[in-house]
Amino acid sequence: MAKITTPRPVRGTQDIFGDFERRFTHVAETFERVRRLYCFQRVEVPVFESTAVFARSLGETTDVVSKEMYSFEDRGGDSLTLRPEFTAGISRAYLTEGWQQFAPLKLATHGPVFRYERPQKGRYRQFHQIDAEVIGAAEPMADVELLAMADQLLHELGIADGVTLQLNTLGDAETRDAWRTALVEHFQAHRGDLSEDSLKRLDKNPMRILDSKDPRDRPIADSAPGIDGFLTTEAADFFAAVTGGLDAAGVQWTRNDRLVRGLDYYRHTAFEFVTDRLGAQGTVLAGGRYDGLIESLGGPATPGVGWAAGIERLAMLLEEPAVEPVEVVVIPMGAAAETRAVRIMADLRRAHISTDMTYKGNMKRRLAKADAAGANYALILGDDELASDEIVVKALKSGEQAKMQMKWIPQGVFDLLFEDESARLNKDIVLPPLAERLTLA
Repeated sequence: MAKITTPRPVRGTQDIFGDFERRFTHVAETFERVRRLYCFQRVEVPVFESTAVFARSLGETTDVVSKEMYSFEDRGGDSLTLRPEFTAGISRAYLTEGWQQFAPLKLATHGPVFRYERPQKGRYRQFHQIDAEVIGAAEPMADVELLAMADQLLHELGIADGVTLQLNTLGDAETRDAWRTALVEHFQAHRGDLSEDSLKRLDKNPMRILDSKDPRDRPIADSAPGIDGFLTTEAADFFAAVTGGLDAAGVQWTRNDRLVRGLDYYRHTAFEFVTDRLGAQGTVLAGGRYDGLIESLGGPATPGVGWAAGIERLAMLLEEPAVEPVEVVVIPMGAAAETRAVRIMADLRRAHISTDMTYKGNMKRRLAKADAAGANYALILGDDELASDEIVVKALKSGEQAKMQMKWIPQGVFDLLFEDESARLNKDIVLPPLAERLTLA
């Protein structure tokens, strides 16, 4: 009989478990908490869309569209693409679902996204993003609110130290056109010294040369004209309102006048939160204002601004989170006790008390497993306890134990846990012995 070969995971994917799963979940749960503080509604959009949604929104000449998208033809002959980001799908939904009536809309989501790129530390072909968007608000305060939300998220995750908000303005359409013309003229004068990638960008996307990492391009990019000399009064006022709002909100930022977004529909604010703790790929959260995106999808001119961050990359910056302890472990000895334990566990869980059961081993081994789980109490029952309709309660931290009437479950257990929590928070409280507490119950 031929040996069956176990399939390997697909390159660029990962199985998330254990310590990293706790980090991953902590990021997602913290994002959910913060987005509620800022009154952002949760939205879900499909994992795949018509390929045209991403080709139009990201631009045919971008690396994501030309090299990295997972596109395929379905059985009906339609070209579909696994989402490489969230903004395009949310913008499509805004148009097709009639959400214009709710504008301005503050939306947030998280989930898997897909890009065929070279896997490296913190970068996968299936990875996960958190995403926040404000659609239908042209005011600079929308930009401020999004940036304040991102800043608070990083602080609540405990990773803000060493992370810098880099900020730039891309101006309005008039500003951008004038700056683009000056950049093309500058780069044309140095055409013979540019890298091959930058030569391609010069014809299609010249602003992207400014963030080239190729050593041949850096001196030319660094000497290129900055945008400030081309800002209209309106564009300068918009940027001043954003920076003033950030200062008022206590959000620290630094100017990076080489920070760009290459597509024509980007306007005004562009930003990245960067760190040196992840090697060369130091961006942990990025975004900007995209006032022309929905128009490129066939909708009316609609302002928008948003950001996204990789959950895996944020999780890599976290300290190892504590394992959430089990509050109670039930230890039944014998078949009859196991049957009763099922009912006990159901009652405790319905009372929102986290509960587990040990099934195997002698009493010593089961108690050791309960203690390793971080449980406060073990509830032990066997034939004697069933006969007397009582259960042994063992405090695993102190080693005390006493009997409690079955009818006191789950309220008696809840009261014990509440007392222990009070004692932990108020170090001067001395709890009476366990037997006395159960007698009083």
